[in-house]
Amino acid sequence: MSKLFGFSIDDGKDKSPSVVSPVPKTNQDGVDNYISSGFYGSYLDIEGVYKTEHDLIRRYREMALHPEADGAIEDVVNEAIVSDLYDSPVEIELSNLNAGDSLKKAIREEFKNIKEILDFDRKAHEIFRNWYVDGRLYYLKVIDVKNPMAGIQDLRYIDPMKMKFVRQQKKEDPRTRLDIGSQGPQDSVNEPEIEEFFMYTAKPNYNSGMIAGNGGRKGSVKIAKDSIVYCSSGLVDRNKGTVLSYLHKSIKALNQLRMIEDSLVIYRLSRAPERRIFYIDVGNLPKVKAEQYLKEVMSRYRNKLVYDANTGEVRDDRKFMSMMEDFWLPRREGGRGTEITTLPGGQNLGELSDIEYFQKKLYRALGVPESRIAADGGFNLGRSSEILRDELKFAKFVGRLRKRFSAMFNDMLRTQLILKNIITPEDWQGMGEHIQYDFLYDNQFAELKESEMLQSRLGNLATIEPYIGKFYSTEYVRKKILRQTDTEIIEIDEQIEDEIEKGVLPDPSQIDPITGQPLPQGGEMGEVPQDPDLEAQGEVTDAQAQKDARKAEI
Repeated sequence: MSKLFGFSIDDGKDKSPSVVSPVPKTNQDGVDNYISSGFYGSYLDIEGVYKTEHDLIRRYREMALHPEADGAIEDVVNEAIVSDLYDSPVEIELSNLNAGDSLKKAIREEFKNIKEILDFDRKAHEIFRNWYVDGRLYYLKVIDVKNPMAGIQDLRYIDPMKMKFVRQQKKEDPRTRLDIGSQGPQDSVNEPEIEEFFMYTAKPNYNSGMIAGNGGRKGSVKIAKDSIVYCSSGLVDRNKGTVLSYLHKSIKALNQLRMIEDSLVIYRLSRAPERRIFYIDVGNLPKVKAEQYLKEVMSRYRNKLVYDANTGEVRDDRKFMSMMEDFWLPRREGGRGTEITTLPGGQNLGELSDIEYFQKKLYRALGVPESRIAADGGFNLGRSSEILRDELKFAKFVGRLRKRFSAMFNDMLRTQLILKNIITPEDWQGMGEHIQYDFLYDNQFAELKESEMLQSRLGNLATIEPYIGKFYSTEYVRKKILRQTDTEIIEIDEQIEDEIEKGVLPDPSQIDPITGQPLPQGGEMGEVPQDPDLEAQGEVTDAQAQKDARKAEI
């Protein structure tokens, strides 16, 4: 167990001996603390129920099977991962990356290979759902040891129940201590040296949850950090120092919903039927004989039919008395004699306001709008101003989930590019933050908003058009009214010129500026003096020069 399985990527940079800090770097989860030893060695006490991460993950998976929780989870996953017949759920975006076209082409090709290895286009929904429910995701990077330059050969999913990210502090070396003063040994600082690796156990002991970190239980393997793709949820319990799932906030709400539903069923079963109360006159009989007489009357008049579902028989069973049957009460001499009254059933059995409250509470805890609970609630395709604020918050929440989930692609892409010698580890430090991932967007809010903004801009354009050339210039209108960027202006102008040459659009020189109708062939346009034509050509040349200069600046 002294050696690590897998490979490590070294950036080749030696840290300056004067750059030290008594505070270690944070790990991949964002957890600040580190352990000296132990694999699942630190017990957790979350709500007094869960002792280990095993219990926590198992609880998350049980919650995902509940119908209400499953519906909310599916809303989140379907919004984040959009399946299309023709397009991939995610594509790489390199517009912010300052690199050559050949390098961008290589990066796009390697990202395509990674998606093929993952089979992401077909399994994207399952991968994202597993990450969302468990709160963490592990993949083993399988490479050819004899030919590492071939890149990643396979990406194998690892159950989070079998994997743990471990941080161990190495023993302090006096030779690495740096003196920052002359007052004595107390003024010396030594930066803690942290060893980070993954511990894989094929068959961990879920009951004990304890696996030694130094020697390890039989079957445990220490794996190098760069050999594992690790993507966490980003939610951290800072008091306990563990990674949480997005379902953690809904544990209490789901338990309350379950208890309310169970109590409602019990109440309705016990209070739904009407029951009768028989007051039997026993006269002056002694207590023992009065009870015997009461039992005789009960057996005489009580008729309990029982249906046997196994045999299909219906029989009379008078030996048992359930809580839903009638009540038989003795009455002494001097009473009103034998009397039969009816005890009404429970009232307001159809009241579901408490159930609906806890359902809404569950959806709020999961970040899903409450309006999505109703099965008959259709999507409003009206104005974007009519969209609820909850839907806008939900769209932003899904965007944050996508951003966090994209860290998995970054890790895979980094390893693939470095192994194939496309880039160096030093190059990735400046490139990684500029690589973005474009997910398919199925939310109609963006389309509605863009359509309404365009309609509003065209309305403003129609209003200001009589003043173009008098108070406003064409460039001002295109930039301030239509909100076109310089790049869009150049692209649109080139497209218009190309369509005029192809005959898709009419030539503006052949259009009467007053009537907007085409000029007759061989008309007045041929009799125009030569000098104005030269001036017009000069204006066209100047306009072309200005456009070329603007394009060069961009």
